[in-house]
Amino acid sequence: MARITLRQLLDHAAERGYGVPAFNINNMEQGLAILEAARATDSPVILQVSRGARTYANDIMLAKIMEALELIYPEIPICIHQDHGNSVSTCLSAIQHGFTSVMMDGSLAEDAKTPTSYADNVAITREVARLAHMVGASIEGELGCLGSLETGAGDAEDGHGFEGRLDRSMLLTDPDEAERFVEETNVDALAVAIGTSHGAYKFARRPTSAVLAMDVIEKVHARLPHTHIVMHGSSSVPEEWQEVFNAHGGDMKETYGVPVDEIVRGIRHGVRKINIDTDLRLAAVAEFRRIAATQKSEFDPRKFLKPAMAAMTAVCRHRMEAFGTAGNASRIKVMAIAEMARRYASGDLAPSHGIACAA
Repeated sequence: MARITLRQLLDHAAERGYGVPAFNINNMEQGLAILEAARATDSPVILQVSRGARTYANDIMLAKIMEALELIYPEIPICIHQDHGNSVSTCLSAIQHGFTSVMMDGSLAEDAKTPTSYADNVAITREVARLAHMVGASIEGELGCLGSLETGAGDAEDGHGFEGRLDRSMLLTDPDEAERFVEETNVDALAVAIGTSHGAYKFARRPTSAVLAMDVIEKVHARLPHTHIVMHGSSSVPEEWQEVFNAHGGDMKETYGVPVDEIVRGIRHGVRKINIDTDLRLAAVAEFRRIAATQKSEFDPRKFLKPAMAAMTAVCRHRMEAFGTAGNASRIKVMAIAEMARRYASGDLAPSHGIACAA
């Protein structure tokens, strides 16, 4: 099955009421682990790549990994997404390397550290949307800054995250502004700020509504019922993997992620894309530590990587089943990128038009 755009995939998810986990990848092992889970559950997949991952692995290597995954798993619709693009050039270079979707995160400046104004965010996001849609690619925008409502701080991941402290108003997406933003930029999906953050240390205790503002999602969805909402920083940081990590020489302090049942609540209110990175990192490295501690003479990297891949696959399967993604890959008839470009040009895919290309 061919690559799918984010817009077509999320339209299908909206039509059938499910969410799609978006897993960050850096290498072959992560790709294989994610796609094994997709095959086992008949789930479509979003593989997203940060700027840091592109630097680490090289664009050509990543492009070839994606091509290989398509050949190995031809039955799975795969959306390849640029995570937290910081400029027009970052987004366009991703499209040139075969990405079917880009995120233009205009909530921060090009340095990925300095919060910007609403007007600047609109201007750059609108330009990326115009260019991406010309070739049939999708775009995700962000309104509000990703960061902790407990501390007012952001947690940088792969060099992306604001420095210093922000007040609560900047850490929560305003529903009125969200309505204007979608209309002015023509984005296909909107990432909202609700108190989640990158990395493992999201919440110091089990999150309540004071620090995880799920009501913002509900308010935005009420204003924008046809806009696909994205939850960033939504790893759940499973306690069982924290225990494995710490039992074999790790030193992860007590921490809590975004509960799966809260994500499911969000899916009922328009959340269609859920970003997950830390969970796979944690499961994989916990297995590295376990093998290193229990099989001290082992030096074959494959003996570390195969259990790590199995652990990541288990995490992916759980999320695909919990989010309702399972069972939907075979229901999607992928639309050609050229046809998507035609529909964007005709105005059929304006955000306010709702589901326009589900299959």
